[in-house]
Amino acid sequence: MSQALIFDMDGTLFQTDEILELSLTDTFDHLRSLNQWDTVPPIETYREIMGVPLPKVWETLLPNHSYEIREQMNAYFLERLIENISSGKGALYPHVEEVFSYLKENKYSIYIASNGLTEYLQAIVRYYQLDQWVTETFSIQQIQTLDKADLVRTIIEKYRIKNAAVVGDRLSDINAAKENGLVAIGCNFDFAREDELSQADIVIEELIELKTIVPTLNK
Repeated sequence: MSQALIFDMDGTLFQTDEILELSLTDTFDHLRSLNQWDTVPPIETYREIMGVPLPKVWETLLPNHSYEIREQMNAYFLERLIENISSGKGALYPHVEEVFSYLKENKYSIYIASNGLTEYLQAIVRYYQLDQWVTETFSIQQIQTLDKADLVRTIIEKYRIKNAAVVGDRLSDINAAKENGLVAIGCNFDFAREDELSQADIVIEELIELKTIVPTLNK
């Protein structure tokens, strides 16, 4: 039986789309006020690259802007995300609390491994009180490589995990599982891509499916 579940946050537990457009629009309106932007916010581009670390996001969204401007926009975007989370404009995916309660009752350990920044993740965990189920939340900020496989390895080593599955919607989650010898469970949710999910061991359409899948993982 698998002893631990390591979850991605954005697009897996948290419906990032609920606040993404709002926060990006705020950010690019701010950039426009600085006379550094003159067109629509690149929301679709962000959706395509969802799941990569934020420094890579701003390199992609602002390829012709300076490092200083990217840093400013990264900080402003983070502020807007946290404000929108704290004011209740976001949402968890259906069944998160039910699945977490089930896992906890059945002695599974729950971890979060995300490419999101620590402050952002803390805002989600705090608002939705996820700490009642989650042992620890890990941010990509905690490691130098910005590689999710290394982040998952950090969790495995810290908690001496022998059997686990990684649950996520993007290739970085699937690769993080496979590179650490874990089961890769792909989530066919908002930001998922068919070509990436095809590399997962299992694909789910809703988190509630984990209640029947998890007990069978290591049989």
